[in-house]
Amino acid sequence: MSLVSFDGVSVSVPVPGQDRKQLLSGIDLRLNEPRIAVIGANGSGKSTLLRLINGLIVPSRGEVTVNGLSTRSQGSKVRRRVGFVFTDPLSQLVMPTGREDVELSLRAGVRDRSSRHAAAERVLADFGLLELADQSIYDLSGGERQLLALATVLAVSPEILVADEPTTLLDLRNGIRIGRLLEELPQQLIFSTHDLDLAARADRILVIDDGKVAYDGGPEAAIGFYRKLASGGVQH
Repeated sequence: MSLVSFDGVSVSVPVPGQDRKQLLSGIDLRLNEPRIAVIGANGSGKSTLLRLINGLIVPSRGEVTVNGLSTRSQGSKVRRRVGFVFTDPLSQLVMPTGREDVELSLRAGVRDRSSRHAAAERVLADFGLLELADQSIYDLSGGERQLLALATVLAVSPEILVADEPTTLLDLRNGIRIGRLLEELPQQLIFSTHDLDLAARADRILVIDDGKVAYDGGPEAAIGFYRKLASGGVQH
């Protein structure tokens, strides 16, 4: 498995007319398990933590590295190894159809147009999307869009997949479908979720609260801690 390291990481952002707002503080982590879930309340810092992993944002203080590569100074190399899936697939599907989106994802690595077209067909077929490949992305269901977003990211075979609440906008059937697909991936998976059943299938869970790692451990203990935290049973 890959190793993602956080060393003394803090993230703060300017707020007009106020002091800087602290989003994360004092994060020290070594992440090398196959499946790592990140749970916590909305606004706790989960998405910020995930976006640090592939350099979508960089720390205000400290360093994030992926297999020794700095997200700050070697961001392009990191992003070739780390794929990122957003909560809303329409945030990353930029072309009119699924076929065009997958081909765009493959463009940097497959320069020949006919070879790229053939590679895109294989990816779409693997995800059961070939029959929908030429439909407008706006005509697809939420589950189909999320599946397509995953296909575009995984088409280039990243070493790590980071997924920010990948089932939040889906109905139960599609949430289960995407959850199963994520479970079966060969890549290391780091994901945030409000679905505690999905989180429970991870090897390790981070509980984020108020910009800090409030708990780090196995699924059963971490979920138990989070339930107490959410009900006010954990004192800070």
